[in-house]
Amino acid sequence: MKRLFTLLALVGALGFCAAPLMAQDKPAEAPKAEAPAAAPAAAPAAAAPAATAEAAAPAPTPNKGDTAWMLTSTALVLLMSVPALALFYGGLVRSKNMLSVLMQVFVTFSLISVLWCIYGYSLAFTEGNSFIGGLDRLFLKGTFDSMKGEFSMAATFSKATPMYELVFVAFQATFAAITCCLILGSVVERIKFSAVLIFMVIWFTFSYLPVAHMVWFWMGPDAYTAASVVDEMNSKAGLLWQWGALDFAGGTVVHINAGVAGLVGAYVIGKRVGYGKEAMSPHNLTMTMIGASLLWFGWFGFNAGSALEANGSASLAFINTFLATACAVLSWTFGEWIFKGKPSMLGAASGAVAGLVAITPAAGNVGIPGAFVIGFAAGIVCLWGVTGLKKLLNADDALDVFGVHAVGGIMGALLTGVFNNQDLGGPGLVTDWVTAKVGSNPIMDQLLIQAKAVGVTVIWTAVVAFIAFKIADIIVGLRVSEEVEREGLDTNEHGEAAYHV
Repeated sequence: MKRLFTLLALVGALGFCAAPLMAQDKPAEAPKAEAPAAAPAAAPAAAAPAATAEAAAPAPTPNKGDTAWMLTSTALVLLMSVPALALFYGGLVRSKNMLSVLMQVFVTFSLISVLWCIYGYSLAFTEGNSFIGGLDRLFLKGTFDSMKGEFSMAATFSKATPMYELVFVAFQATFAAITCCLILGSVVERIKFSAVLIFMVIWFTFSYLPVAHMVWFWMGPDAYTAASVVDEMNSKAGLLWQWGALDFAGGTVVHINAGVAGLVGAYVIGKRVGYGKEAMSPHNLTMTMIGASLLWFGWFGFNAGSALEANGSASLAFINTFLATACAVLSWTFGEWIFKGKPSMLGAASGAVAGLVAITPAAGNVGIPGAFVIGFAAGIVCLWGVTGLKKLLNADDALDVFGVHAVGGIMGALLTGVFNNQDLGGPGLVTDWVTAKVGSNPIMDQLLIQAKAVGVTVIWTAVVAFIAFKIADIIVGLRVSEEVEREGLDTNEHGEAAYHV
C-alpha cells in the first residue's frame, strides 16, 4: 500500500502550470474533418482567452435551468453506483461475500472521485495531444477564483451557451467512478481488497483517462469561428473525436472499456474455487431487482444529462433510454422463456441493464426507430453473451460484465452508426460547427468509423488491464487464499458479516 500512496503523491506533485482551458464532453454529433465555407464569428468559447476589444457585449452566463438539470443528473449518476450498482452486484453473489462487494464498490467510487479531482479531469478534458490531455487543471486549479469569486466556464454543444466548469467536473467524475466499479463484477468473491485498489489506480490512469480524452475531448462549438480555423480546432481534439466516432454517453468510454477489462481480470485471476462444480446462485434476487430498478432510474441522468443542456437532445436521450430499456426487458424475458422454458426475475433485471448499456452510446444519436431496434436486439444479443458466448470464452466472469457491458456496448456503438442516419429517423450529426449545419454520413462510412473506435477501445483497455492486474499481483497478490475464499471475504477481508441469523 505504501507504493500506492507514493504513486498518488508523485502524480500530485507534477502540477504547477495553469492556463485555463475548456473542458468539453462529446456531443451527440461529431464534426467532420472538413468544414464548408465560412460563417459569421460566434461568441467566445466559455473557457477561451480574454475577450477582444470588439466583443463589447457581456460574456454569456450559464442558464439556471441547465445548471439545475446538470446538478440533478450528476446526483442521479452517483445513485447508479451507490447504492444501485452495489445492490445489483451484492444480491448476485453468495451471502458470505455480500459486504465485500458493497465495500469494493463504495470505496472504489470514492477513490476514483478523489483521483479525478487531483489529476483525472485534467488529463481527460484539457488540451494535450490526440491521446491524453495536459496538467492545467491539476487539483482543479483555475476552476474557481476565491479572491474574485469567479467561476470558470466550460462549453456545451450550443454556441454562446456555457456551463459552470465545476458542474461538468462533478458530472464526469461520476462517469469515471462508475466505470471502474463496473469491472468489479468480473472478479468478485476471490480478489483481495488491496489488489482492487492498486488495479483501479493504474487502470483509471492509463485506460479510462486516455479513452475518455480520445472520444470526448474537443475544443467546443465557440472555437469554430470560421472555416479557416476548422482544421486547427479538429487537430486539437481526441483521436476518436477527430475520426468522427459517435458516443453520446459512454458506449466505448464506459461499457466496452470496463467490460473488456473485466474479462481480462477473469482470465488473469482465475476461476472461483468450485466454479462449475458447486452451486453459486445469487443469494438475494430481491436486492438485485432493487439495484436494477435504481440503475434504470439513475441512468436518465447518465444519458439525458450527457446532452449538457435541458433541451431537445436531452429529451430524445431520455425517451430513448426509457424505451430501449423496456424493449430489452421484454426481449430478454421472452428469449429466456423460449430457450430455457421459464422467464426469470434475474433475466428481466439483466435485460434492463443490457438495454441501458446498448442505448448509452446511441441515446441522443438515434431516433425512436433506432431505440426500438437497439432495445430489442440488446436483450437477445446479451442473453447470448452471458450463455453461449460465455461458454466459448471459458472464463469465470462472475457477474457477466463482459457479456452485458462489453457485448451490449459494442452492439450499441455499431448500431449508432446505422440509426444516426436521418433517413432512418436519426438526428444526424453536425457536419459544420461554424454554421451548426446538420446532415448524415453514409451509413457504411459511419459504421466503419464506429467499428474502428470499438477496436481501439478493446485493444487499449485489454493491454492496460492485463498490465495493471499483473502489477497488483506482484505487489500484494490478486487472490485470497482458498481457505479465505471458502469462508467468505466478508469476515476475512473486512471483519464483518452481512447477516446474523
